[in-house]
Amino acid sequence: MKSIAFVAVRPLARARFVSPAALPVFFGQANAKRDAGQVRWSSYNGPSGESKSSRKKVTLNTLRSMAAKQERLTMLTAHDFPSAQVAEAAGIDMILVGDSLAMVAMGMEDTSEVTLDEMLSHCRSVCRGSNAAFVIGDLPMGSYEIDPSQALETAQRFIKEGRASAVKLEGGTSMVPAIRRISEVGIPVLAHVGLTPQRSNSFGGFRVQGKSCAGAIEVLRDALAVQEAGAFAVVLEAVPEEVARLITKKLEIPTIGIGAGNGCSGQVLVQADMTGNFPPGRFLPKFVKQYGNVFEESFKAIKSYRDEVKAGTYPQSQHTYPMPQEEFAEFERVVEREMRPARPAQDIRKAIAAAAGR
Repeated sequence: MKSIAFVAVRPLARARFVSPAALPVFFGQANAKRDAGQVRWSSYNGPSGESKSSRKKVTLNTLRSMAAKQERLTMLTAHDFPSAQVAEAAGIDMILVGDSLAMVAMGMEDTSEVTLDEMLSHCRSVCRGSNAAFVIGDLPMGSYEIDPSQALETAQRFIKEGRASAVKLEGGTSMVPAIRRISEVGIPVLAHVGLTPQRSNSFGGFRVQGKSCAGAIEVLRDALAVQEAGAFAVVLEAVPEEVARLITKKLEIPTIGIGAGNGCSGQVLVQADMTGNFPPGRFLPKFVKQYGNVFEESFKAIKSYRDEVKAGTYPQSQHTYPMPQEEFAEFERVVEREMRPARPAQDIRKAIAAAAGR
């Protein structure tokens, strides 16, 4: 018999930014590799390889330069390797590994349930899928509020273990000592004021903040306080547009809006919300624009797969691995010679009876 040769195949690379105009070329290259015989025989999709992002790494200086030129900043959440890959390929500036993954990725009731170790695991996955975007890890509830030392320890774990470039934490004036302590050791901090979901119980639920003059002044005070403490930017959540616009003008650091109108320096959304990756009937906040329907497309694909498997129309010849006919003929001969068919049950019974009558 002929010996079998094993071919080592390089794993698929991390996604790079691909413009719509370049898609035909991008996929043409992939098809050319397929036609040339460079075919992947496994579904394994590794994190590294030849196809790295073509854009420069987004750093803190990059973000500051963009903000100084009044270029809008884009931020999107990601919770795992695939969601990071698509955000990276689309050219998103900042990827937030938000604690919203507790609900959209883990099926929890709210963000208070997710643990620090769970967040770190998701953060590592996201960083494997992104090599140019500025990745920010969200400090989960209970991991930073006790004192600045606890906050610093958690932030350091996000940088060392989670491989993030920065951290985010919720709270205004009350979090100034924590923000200052983390910033002092060189870890960039994204602050978060207005509606802070981790503290929604104290607000009586998810309610818009800063709707009154006194409330707007409070949001402004929080924003100025976190800026003074060293935050490189601040998220303004669920704040009236005119309030957010004025706060943005009064700050020296960029503002990232979510439900705060178009007057902020940039915007952030939860990826699962804006791509429509959820079942029909789910509630969406007013500020979310749904740009796609990933759930419906996935449903169609999976339903088609199920139907074809049931009907016996998948897989077809193009989905199978070839074997030389002479090799299969030899294999068939070996099977016929070495694996005799089992004796029928009636023959076995006759043999037993005959043996018993001797």
